[in-house]
Amino acid sequence: MLKKKGYPIKNKRKSLRGEDLYDGLAEIDGPLHPKEQLQLSDEALKEEITKVLTAANPHAPDNIVRFNFKENQYKKIPRVDQMAVHFQIDGNLINIESDEAKIQLGVIDSVEIADENSEDAEGQQEKEHKAPSAPRPTEKSAKKLVNQFNFCEHATQTYNNALKDHENQTEPPARGNFSGNITQWSVYDFYRKEASKKGATSKKKPKPKRTSKPKSFNKRQAGDLSSDGIMSFIKPIKTIERMINQNTFDDVLQDFAFYEDASDEFRDSLGTLLPLWKFTFEKSKKMVVTALSWSPRYNDLFAVGLGSHEFLKQVNGMICFYSLKNPGYPEYIFHTESGVLCLDVHPEYPCLTCVGFYDGSVGVFKLNQEKVGPLYLSTAYANKHTDPVWQVRWLCNSEQPNLTFFSIGSDGRVSCWSILKEDISCYDVLLLRTPKESGDAPKSFQISTYESGTALDFHRKETQIFLIGTEEGMVHKCSRTYGSQYLSSLKAHNMAVYGLAWNYFHDDIFITCSADWTVKIWHQDKKSPVFTFDLGAPVGDVAWSPYSSTVFAAVTTDGNVRVYDLNINKYEPLCLQMVTQKKRTKLTHVAFNPVHPVIICGDDRLAKMDIAFLLASLPLDIYS
Repeated sequence: MLKKKGYPIKNKRKSLRGEDLYDGLAEIDGPLHPKEQLQLSDEALKEEITKVLTAANPHAPDNIVRFNFKENQYKKIPRVDQMAVHFQIDGNLINIESDEAKIQLGVIDSVEIADENSEDAEGQQEKEHKAPSAPRPTEKSAKKLVNQFNFCEHATQTYNNALKDHENQTEPPARGNFSGNITQWSVYDFYRKEASKKGATSKKKPKPKRTSKPKSFNKRQAGDLSSDGIMSFIKPIKTIERMINQNTFDDVLQDFAFYEDASDEFRDSLGTLLPLWKFTFEKSKKMVVTALSWSPRYNDLFAVGLGSHEFLKQVNGMICFYSLKNPGYPEYIFHTESGVLCLDVHPEYPCLTCVGFYDGSVGVFKLNQEKVGPLYLSTAYANKHTDPVWQVRWLCNSEQPNLTFFSIGSDGRVSCWSILKEDISCYDVLLLRTPKESGDAPKSFQISTYESGTALDFHRKETQIFLIGTEEGMVHKCSRTYGSQYLSSLKAHNMAVYGLAWNYFHDDIFITCSADWTVKIWHQDKKSPVFTFDLGAPVGDVAWSPYSSTVFAAVTTDGNVRVYDLNINKYEPLCLQMVTQKKRTKLTHVAFNPVHPVIICGDDRLAKMDIAFLLASLPLDIYS
């Protein structure tokens, strides 16, 4: 059997052995030094050492970097909060002299008085039960009156407002890459330029001598602004205006780009026209749309000529350039002294536009020019027309050293105009003579008159050949090299010819329209028309489609626009659309967009231009 091992007495604590722990410490006098303490001299001990205590959070980061959206780069935060909170509790002490302390003391006193009264009542009841026969008189304690203004018997509790979290996140600004080269001489030139500007502005004008009567102070008007300051605002204002119009006509733009009529699959040889924009200008309400022409380079820009066809109601003319990006207001406006009857945009230089006027003059206008009026204008000294000019056409020929255009007027002249450096020159290419011979009169008494030209168009490939339409219904085929006679003539219509045009794809085919309600398609080698269409109203204008050889459009005075496709139907129009429903409103001109399947037409009321999107059942390859 193992014995239980015991612990020696020496391992017990001194307190258990009855010894005092501090008996040996009382005998030690002086400070205790460790054995390995460094021995210093008196001078070293007297030397003062400065110690700086800093409160620094060891867990605080020292390299916080945040992105600065203003400077578009990461920035290091110089100061970091070093405070570390280990414990926090709200205090419950208030100043005894404050109003809140007085209210609290009043409440405590009222509670103590109520407790004393209840204790006194209980003690009295006990005494009555013990000795009811010998009652002792008790001293009534003085009741303390409570201040009614600082005392409240009813306890209330307010509701805590519900807390809600709301998060918000901002999008960073758009970024863009910019690169450039800098050299020492470019920096030098820039500083010299800025110094010259500051020197020019710092120069003060000499003050005029003050007279006896002080001059009245005139406030600066809006027209006194410098032209450079005004021009700097034009581009951003145009951009904002286009943005507003794009948001306003967003549904129309979506139809223009992506609309497809699902009912076309169920329509045999029928199409539709979807009306899009209406272009109006407040200052041209009493004018007639006399000419339309798309820009050959900018597919969204077209020119509109405004004037009047009535001799007794002539007004000043106007030329407006509209863009599909801004239907609300014209991009360019030119005012003319005479009514505009025709215009044509140059196919190679779209900034130049030739214009024919009612007074017989012709002019050339240039977009973005500093001059307010026309760049060139014919006068009586330049042998201008004596009657209204009904058609003008640019001639794109590399053989000509200068820019040239042709014009035809009611005076029976076909003139060629050449643009010189500072003026325009003119010569007559052809005179539209109509000799009338009397049967009994001798040859010397023959009377020669002139036909009134109304339409003009050059051949698409052979620019030497051109067609002429007259008020007598005649169509003449002419040549620039043989101006003394016609190559061929035919009686096309019974009334005035309002429009004619060569086909874009077939060199021998051209089309004519007239006031006798008919549209006819001709072959240049035949005297009879290939097709004749009776539209039931005077035809104002006709135009071939630039992307299909069998499609053409015509407008009539009853407000209808008709689109034909000879490949689908040779007798009925593919599309028939009532553009204007007002009475006595006539459609005057029509034009196809050179790229998009869009047509534009103008009327003689309120100078309104309607754009319709062509959604006919045409072959899809013509749009590609």
